[in-house]
Amino acid sequence: MAVRIRLAMHGLRHNRIFHMVAIDHEARRNAKPIETLAIFDPKVKIGETQKTVQWSVDRIKYWLEKGAKPSESAVKLMTMGGILKPGQPIHKPERSPNPSQPTLKQA
Repeated sequence: MAVRIRLAMHGLRHNRIFHMVAIDHEARRNAKPIETLAIFDPKVKIGETQKTVQWSVDRIKYWLEKGAKPSESAVKLMTMGGILKPGQPIHKPERSPNPSQPTLKQA
């Protein structure tokens, strides 16, 4: 069973929270996860200046060691939180523009 680390969306419309979960790679977005690893609330609460994330760093590192592949959004969130360092093999390499493809010009 291949495991992915990705975000599951919960909450009412315009009041979403995201759970970072370890889940089977074939399961749908909000299916029952193997384990919940973090809770990310993108809204800034009154009186606070930053968004909040509740991490389970030990469990995230455990799943990464077991071979779980994180999604792009999970990688961005873990990098901002300091769990992953930029340039680790999990990050996708920067692609250079393909010279054979036409480019769009801005008017």
